[in-house]
Amino acid sequence: MSGEHASVRIIEGYARGGADLAADEVWAVEAHLEACRVCRDRLSAVVAAEVPAVLSLVDTVWAGLEPRVAVTATMRRGRFRQVCLSRLSRWMTPAMVPWLAMVVGVTLLALLLDVVGAGTGDVSMVLLFSPVLPVLGVAASWARGLDPAYELTASAPRAGLQLVLRRTASVLGVVVPVLLVCGWLTGVMVAQWLLPCLAFTAATLALGGAVGVTRAAVALAAVWAALVMAPTVATSRTAVVLRPEGLPAWGLLLALGIAVVIARRSAYSVLETHR
Repeated sequence: MSGEHASVRIIEGYARGGADLAADEVWAVEAHLEACRVCRDRLSAVVAAEVPAVLSLVDTVWAGLEPRVAVTATMRRGRFRQVCLSRLSRWMTPAMVPWLAMVVGVTLLALLLDVVGAGTGDVSMVLLFSPVLPVLGVAASWARGLDPAYELTASAPRAGLQLVLRRTASVLGVVVPVLLVCGWLTGVMVAQWLLPCLAFTAATLALGGAVGVTRAAVALAAVWAALVMAPTVATSRTAVVLRPEGLPAWGLLLALGIAVVIARRSAYSVLETHR
């Protein structure tokens, strides 16, 4: 990109199919074309001059769609609902709803165990589950098998870091308030569950840039279950990482995870990252 518009090389390369462009350049120009009429006009001119077959195909498709579009434009029924669903789809998928409900259910179950004293001694079950709860929701939001529109969503121009962060924020928007209430009811200090929660989520996104968000979430959840949850349940003693003295380490992990995500932000535009 040069200045505020795409360069001649990128416009011409994209018109020819993008085979000569890097993946991040293709993503960048598609995202730019959504909002830039000047570059869309330039692209149209290049296509008309150098790739007439594409122009002919577009004209043929449009000729078949135009009558249907004209009919659809007169239909106002359900328009508000469609707009709302369209905007909501930018933040979450239908596949996330049952998983978020499950996460909330697990949190409430942990709260119940703490309240009735059926947990692991003095160890708070809410505190024990707090780091992995948002990770499960993030994993579900990018799971190929759970989202019928996965390929379409992951290959869209906006399917980079922006969409990853939106879906992560939607998960945290559900999980954090529930944990806040549960933590308050059980007397757990906010920093004790919030820092691990955010740090684990940031670590998932950071590792997800290399192996895929879903794989990273499953791997980290498995490591947490094996190294922290299982020993805690077996010994009924709070692990060091969940004590107040472990908060600086969680803060460092959070800062490191954010730094890695920012440094490798272009990696999230690759389809493999969303697996």
